[in-house]
Amino acid sequence: MLKILHILSLLGCFLVPRDGVNAFDSGRIRLVDGENKCSGRVEVLRHNQWGTVCDHGWDLREADVVCLELGCGLAESALHSATFGPGSGEIWLWHVQCSGHEASLTRCANVFYIDPHCTHENDAGVKCSGTLLMPTLTLLSPHTVFSAGESVRFSCTVLLGHHLSDFHLYKHGVSTPLVTQRVDQSQTRVELTLSDLETSHQGSYSCVYRIKGSSPSQLLSSPPSNSVNITVVELLTPQHWYNTSIEAPAGSVIKGHGFNITCSTQQQYPGGSFQLRLIRSNGTVRQSLPALTPSVTFTFPSAQSSNEGYYYCLYRVQLGGRTFVSRESQPLPISIRDPDPVLSPMVISWLVSGLTFVVAVVIIIIVAKVLCKKEKKPSELERETRTCVDNTYVALSINKI
Repeated sequence: MLKILHILSLLGCFLVPRDGVNAFDSGRIRLVDGENKCSGRVEVLRHNQWGTVCDHGWDLREADVVCLELGCGLAESALHSATFGPGSGEIWLWHVQCSGHEASLTRCANVFYIDPHCTHENDAGVKCSGTLLMPTLTLLSPHTVFSAGESVRFSCTVLLGHHLSDFHLYKHGVSTPLVTQRVDQSQTRVELTLSDLETSHQGSYSCVYRIKGSSPSQLLSSPPSNSVNITVVELLTPQHWYNTSIEAPAGSVIKGHGFNITCSTQQQYPGGSFQLRLIRSNGTVRQSLPALTPSVTFTFPSAQSSNEGYYYCLYRVQLGGRTFVSRESQPLPISIRDPDPVLSPMVISWLVSGLTFVVAVVIIIIVAKVLCKKEKKPSELERETRTCVDNTYVALSINKI
């Protein structure tokens, strides 16, 4: 007969006396003689009298119901053989069989009969977590620094995995979870993936799990896990421009003159650098400068033909053991032009000498013309001494008379 009742109890069947479950005082269950209020011998109240529970068939499902009913989190262990000492009085429950979701231990299937093999040496006990255990969050990705658009993988783990409902990934300062993952009741670990990272995702993360409470609609949340920090890097495309002498045409630099190229970016990280790349007909030339400020200038004191080509700027930084490189800027074409011909000092001397000679000649000619006009004009005396010979006037000079 005993074996038959035991088999019935394992199948979820139970025998109930006339007063049945209603004979238990609602919500009256306690833990006695334990280390704290969340551990001890299990006792239930019936007819205003406390009694114990037989440990036959006693496991974590029944212990969980007790812990949840008392607000003590989840069961760490279901204890047998009067671990917390034998009780006294009646043994009110034998062969308790819970699914784990009952609101009270007295709502679980059980066999109501006096089992001569169950004594106070078989009193059941529990040790509860006290509160829900804190989960552990770890980073599955091999690094903590990410580029925008990448994904980051976390693992959230809890030591006690019964009655689990779901896991949530939270970013500190954000009230709603960024990732939610439903799990099986017995699952103790879940992978949480945050995809398409943006700079707004940079920060500290923790995870939380929820368990089903004493009623199917009740969900209890665990305390948050430890924190894991991630950094999201987004490098903007640098801008660049050049400066040179004002007489140089646009897009050109006069050979032998100095010029400089400035690279600039709005987004900076410690330890970054700018790289200037020159693509020319016979190859590529690169040079770098540390990004101590948002803008750096590459200086070329004397432009040569080798400086002609297309210039590109990019920004590079190493963070968390990874190297991040921005997109290259638009090409900046620069051509090197020969200077305009310049007159040498000797040529200038010849020109000055020639010009002086020409001016002197012009002056001599002018003076000569003036003198010639003076000689050709007759004087007053000459006009008075003119005589007419053969109808021809002859001017006699005074000196000849």
